[in-house]
Amino acid sequence: MQLNFIRLLLATLITFTSLSACATKPSAKPDIYHDFIEKMVSEHQFDRDELSALLNKAVVKESILKAMSSPAERRLEWHSYRRIFLKPNRINGGIKFWAENKALLDAASKKYGVPAEIIVAIIGVETRYGGNTGSYKVLDSLTTLGFHFPKRAKFFKSELEHFLLLCREEGFDPYEPKGSYAGAMGKSQFISSSYRAYAVDGDGDNKRDLWNSHADIINSVAHYFAKHGWKNSTLVTQQTTVKGDTHKSLLSRSLKPKNTLKQLAQKQVKTPADIPDDTIVKLLKLNQKDHSEYWLTFHNFYVITRYNHSHLYAMAVYQLGQEIKKGFLESNK
Repeated sequence: MQLNFIRLLLATLITFTSLSACATKPSAKPDIYHDFIEKMVSEHQFDRDELSALLNKAVVKESILKAMSSPAERRLEWHSYRRIFLKPNRINGGIKFWAENKALLDAASKKYGVPAEIIVAIIGVETRYGGNTGSYKVLDSLTTLGFHFPKRAKFFKSELEHFLLLCREEGFDPYEPKGSYAGAMGKSQFISSSYRAYAVDGDGDNKRDLWNSHADIINSVAHYFAKHGWKNSTLVTQQTTVKGDTHKSLLSRSLKPKNTLKQLAQKQVKTPADIPDDTIVKLLKLNQKDHSEYWLTFHNFYVITRYNHSHLYAMAVYQLGQEIKKGFLESNK
């Protein structure tokens, strides 16, 4: 009888343990793409199963998260950032690109009012004239950042939506396009929303190819700047000098010009005599190794920052463009 009791007790314990294990067993991992997929199905008529299969092929990459957390524009001073882009090989590459695409650049510049040197410099800064258009699958970049980078998840989910729509519109296989860690594509490095909104068919083949068609690439960059308010003016930025400390109240992180030249002059900032006093500008301070530089930045400088929201980026584009223009004109004397 005692033996039967022990057997019953053991059976009870085994049953209880089994039930407890079932009760505490973790549930299946929730589908992080569920809400996004439902949105794409209901708003854009995507096939639920096909989209689910596609997104589940995406690979989350730690290298993307690391790069997004520490972009060069945030961690470098001007003297270090400048050295990346103002190199002889990048300048010479721009001169060569200009020479090879002069007719396209002349036509785009005339149509959109954007100087050729700015168009060339953008392509040079972004991808070294197509030498490095990015090695990450755009699908991997946008899913990694959209679902695993909370700080900017909303933005990158929106870009993923645009990317899938772009692929459908342009006939791309969404698993094929490659770009930067942030999902920028082609020689001009357009993100998906910009590709859809500003890319143009420059060669008339009914495609917008920002990887291979220089006509599409050049016209798309010029169109982007025109749509963001580029003014047909030589005013972009000028170096200046300051006295005393009163100018410090004019310095801010804002990229948009907000003060007049007259206001800057009142704060002991040297202003050009040939530009009206009511011209809106921003005072920009850039750090060299052993001193600071001061620059007046005008509306067109701000337009360059619409491509990449960084004053370092805009200054690199401007100065690279000036060096390319100088070299191109000298080579064509």
